[in-house]
Amino acid sequence: MFTIDILKEFGANTEEGLARCLNNEEFYLKMVDIGIADERFEIIKDALDKKDLDAAFEMAHALKGVLGNLSLTPIQTPMEEMTELLRARTDMDYSGLYAQVKGERDRLLALG
Repeated sequence: MFTIDILKEFGANTEEGLARCLNNEEFYLKMVDIGIADERFEIIKDALDKKDLDAAFEMAHALKGVLGNLSLTPIQTPMEEMTELLRARTDMDYSGLYAQVKGERDRLLALG
């Protein structure tokens, strides 16, 4: 279970995330639990492996929104970069960016 202190330790902007959740800490923490468990983290990996840039963009864009609303900055930052590259349909190896996203997500999951 995540707490505000754990999220701060992780590097999340909890004040901003809480404000988006009407300063309701219980609701914010519930949304973090749901957001970090989002199945799109796995779906995007499959789309990237298949070089399906359209599907990968859709997943990245959605996750960018979730992460941004929750202010999970360490995951949000590389996801934003990936989203913009995919928006431009940049043909490249996304494994490094995906590894950053996955690594930060795994780090947060280990804290909770």
